[in-house]
Amino acid sequence: MRFELFIAARYLKAKRRQAVVGVVTAISVAGVAAGVAALIIALAVTNGMRRDLQDRLVDSSAHVQLMGVEGDGIRDWKPLLARLRKLPHIIGAAGELNEQVMVAHGARAGFALVVGIVPKDEQTVSTLLKDATPGSVRALEPASEIDPVPPIVLGKDLADSIGATIGDSVMLVSPQGELTPMGIVPKSVPFRLVGTYHTGFYQYDSAWGYMRLADAQRLYDEPDLLSAMSFKIDDRDLAPEVGREIEQAAGKGFMTTNWMEQNRELFRALKLEQYVTFIVIALIVIVAALNILIALTMMVMEKTRDIAVLMSFGVAPEQVRRIFLLQGLLISVVGTALGLVLGYAASWLGARYPIHLSADVYTIDRLPFAPRLIDGVIVAAVAIGISLLATLYPARAAAKILPAEALRYE
Repeated sequence: MRFELFIAARYLKAKRRQAVVGVVTAISVAGVAAGVAALIIALAVTNGMRRDLQDRLVDSSAHVQLMGVEGDGIRDWKPLLARLRKLPHIIGAAGELNEQVMVAHGARAGFALVVGIVPKDEQTVSTLLKDATPGSVRALEPASEIDPVPPIVLGKDLADSIGATIGDSVMLVSPQGELTPMGIVPKSVPFRLVGTYHTGFYQYDSAWGYMRLADAQRLYDEPDLLSAMSFKIDDRDLAPEVGREIEQAAGKGFMTTNWMEQNRELFRALKLEQYVTFIVIALIVIVAALNILIALTMMVMEKTRDIAVLMSFGVAPEQVRRIFLLQGLLISVVGTALGLVLGYAASWLGARYPIHLSADVYTIDRLPFAPRLIDGVIVAAVAIGISLLATLYPARAAAKILPAEALRYE
């Protein structure tokens, strides 16, 4: 063991008359550990929030959507969809017709975006109906004849809010009504609730529903029309490039949007939240660094005579400076190691035993944890760096001690 490291380790073992120094040192270690653990847990939560939101948003919706420039929908869509389905990177394609309607059951009502789909196509671009009531998706398959009470699948939170259960009749009121002498009267059509789905993402579970594409076209008085075409690609990060290829293949009068553009503000807000969280919780590490500063300053004052004796035996001021720098390094390394262990252990427990949340308040139904190794490296570097900065003043003060002055009255 190097001489400086040996002395630094010995100085950290406070004697009985230096108990205050020992207590401050222990508090410094605990402060660094608490700050590091809090940072690891906070970053794991923000990473988990970002991951879950991104995965659920992307898996529950299309990577790329094609729409008409004028917003009047896509007509003669079948040959166009068949042609675009063959483009590179596209692994799923589906057409949809959607509109905002009122869904009512008895005296209770709510608003929802009800989408007309072809289930076998929709399931190639979205996983939203993956957890739907068994048999409900099959009930949405195209029928050979018009059903007097067509089927519909609603989000579980939406169904609960209007008090509807499977088998109940719900009334859909569309603003695309009929022209009468009294003006436009909204169209009301009864539907049979054949199932619900639950994704854990409140935005989808409380405000979306699905019906047959043909039933939607009749409800909205839009025969053979699509609102948009949805596409799933083999690499979602290529969505902008694939979107441009789809636009070129579709020709004039069409435009595309992708999951990045639709959720840009959300992910930007989550990234900003991560930075702010890191800065705020890093204040704990700064407070711990101030404790290290106090502990080492008290140590220098307590060890003035010892330092003078060492220097009189030929120990250079630079070696004395290194002794106290190593003391601060030992405190920060021990505290950082403890904090990393505590932080990753808490994150692992949080991921294994989920903390449930209210989805209507927090958007998601559980608190996600996604600890990353790179976060541990960054947090450790920041904690040790801040702690070493706190050791500069006491180390410099120790190196400036004059042996003759310190030993004059001994």
